Amino acid sequence: MSHTKSILAGLALLFAATLAQAQADSVLIDSGKIRFYETKQIRGEETYQINQSPNGDLIVQTKTELPFAQQEKKPLVNAILRAAKDLTPQSFEIKGPTLLDLEEATSITVQGKTATIQDRGQNKSVEVSRKFFTMSGYVPVSIETMLIRYWLVHGRPASIALLPAGEAFVELRGKDTLTNSGKPIELTRYHLSGKNWRGGWGRQTLWLDAENRFVAAVNLGSDIETNLYAFRDGYESSISFFLRRAVEDAIERLTQVANELSPKSTVSLALVGGTLIDVTGKPTTPNAVVVIDGDRIVAAGPRATIRIPDGAKIVDVTGKFLLPGLWDMHAHLYQTEFGPTYLAAGITTALDVGNDMEFGTALRDAAKEKRGLGPRMLLAGYIDGKNEGHSFDVQVETAEEVRAAVQRYKDAGYEQLKIRDAVKPETLKLICAEAHRLGMTVTGHVPDGMNALQAVEAGMDQLSHLNYVESGFFPRRNRNNPPVTIDLFSRNVTYAVKFFKEHGTVIDPTDAVLELMLRPLNVPIESFEPGVTKVPAELKVQINKKGESADLAEGLAMVVDVLLKITGALHKAGVPIVAGTDVGVPGHTLHRELELYVKAGLTPLEAIQAATIVPARVMKLDGEVGAIEVGKRADLIVLDANPLENISNIRKIRSVVTQGRLFDCARLWQSVDFKN
Repeated sequence: MSHTKSILAGLALLFAATLAQAQADSVLIDSGKIRFYETKQIRGEETYQINQSPNGDLIVQTKTELPFAQQEKKPLVNAILRAAKDLTPQSFEIKGPTLLDLEEATSITVQGKTATIQDRGQNKSVEVSRKFFTMSGYVPVSIETMLIRYWLVHGRPASIALLPAGEAFVELRGKDTLTNSGKPIELTRYHLSGKNWRGGWGRQTLWLDAENRFVAAVNLGSDIETNLYAFRDGYESSISFFLRRAVEDAIERLTQVANELSPKSTVSLALVGGTLIDVTGKPTTPNAVVVIDGDRIVAAGPRATIRIPDGAKIVDVTGKFLLPGLWDMHAHLYQTEFGPTYLAAGITTALDVGNDMEFGTALRDAAKEKRGLGPRMLLAGYIDGKNEGHSFDVQVETAEEVRAAVQRYKDAGYEQLKIRDAVKPETLKLICAEAHRLGMTVTGHVPDGMNALQAVEAGMDQLSHLNYVESGFFPRRNRNNPPVTIDLFSRNVTYAVKFFKEHGTVIDPTDAVLELMLRPLNVPIESFEPGVTKVPAELKVQINKKGESADLAEGLAMVVDVLLKITGALHKAGVPIVAGTDVGVPGHTLHRELELYVKAGLTPLEAIQAATIVPARVMKLDGEVGAIEVGKRADLIVLDANPLENISNIRKIRSVVTQGRLFDCARLWQSVDFKN
């Protein structure tokens, strides 16, 4: 053992002995239980206790366990924090598997101005800053509660250095009054975020009570594919209150950001000199003018034929290219920070195909009212079958349950339903029939025990993810064993293509996220998705988790090749293809989706149509949006290069127009800590 390791081991033993003695002499001053939820389904719990020693030092012990987390190794994290009276950390230890399949193994001892750190196999000593705290991620929430208390005691600094890594930012957002057990309770609301830390990307909203005890947290930043939230024991009945308040608070903040980036204007906007690309198939218009009044296009055409209104704000876009705003037909906006990334990527309309109702409806309504900062939204509501997997809160089986669930979504203004895996075949027919009766359509997964052809026969209008669609081409094959070759002229393939065409089935392939999930882990994501180099470090950690064993590289490439061949065959036959992302690299994955469509055989224009006019037609909104035409909503993007020459030029978006405002995309990216 090296000299450094000997010292660290000795310090750890000394810390353990001192802690044991301190606990024996201490007094319990607080304890509690916290429960974690995702899509209103229980995921686990955390217990904590805070003891105070005779000299006033605090000892915080926590145990966090999430047995229903959707990952192979279930989180089980133990942490101990010892702090002085003013909450300055003296020692911190955290161990165990945590979210994202990461392993926590950190021990920190602070003596004077020096912190000795053992962190995931690395040893170091660092000089502590004047304002610092010890924390490794959003979990345990009891430790982050102590961080907020530290922030309050130490004069609310602009930032707090974190050990072992990064810095944290705490913001006081306001007060909320909640009625709990018949009594009004005043809570204080905070935002917590970080940089170069292990807490995830985005902002978390937390509430503390009058005694600064933890009450609730929304968006634990654990994973962009979920919205994890936690509540103190006794507050679970108020889940909807906290979800709504969190998203409304975030919308308020993003409204301020929008006003700073592009102040509201009462004059017309004229984009002058660019090349207008007509996605309906008409020839492009060089040296064009597009005039926008409010959020409507009032003129569009050759410069020589368009009169620019007096007093209009003129923006010279000579040498650039104009396209209608893009659509994402498979979105999950679990965090409000997705909004600016979508707009920065040129996405002005998104179909959210599964979210907490409070989040989805609030974001949709805000966009309609020109609040916040994000795309216009359409909604598809989750429906699952009865199961023991703690999947989603809307689970149905009987006709009565189906009617109630579908009606609830209809009443909330949803356009679609999103089918999940545990729906039984007979229940699927009931769901589709009820949805169609109420004027809604049905999209989603092909349920277990069915193939894609059977799902369409049961009434599904759209299918998500080409790996599910593939089951219609190989109906007798175990869909967990994907094919590595395909004969496009075989009977089963031509039959499936014809079947989908005759049934008017819409396909949402999500090829790009499947490519990401199937990449060999030794292949850098940036080799095919350059957008990953633009994301914050906290987010890149999450994205880099996606992939499969490098030993399977050859087979994985063949699986992706089959998916692209099916995409091309469906499009060639006239089956509507709509571009969607699921959850990949926020914003950028839509661009990769279009690149893959071209690789599958679509022309650049046809790929662009899959993200503009085709989804507008599918959702029966082509009279409102989807092309740059007079009378339509002024959702459009300005590109630095021609995407018809090279589809990858779709990534070169300079600015986006939405809500009647022109936004600079570089500043939109920066507003959520992305690089441009």
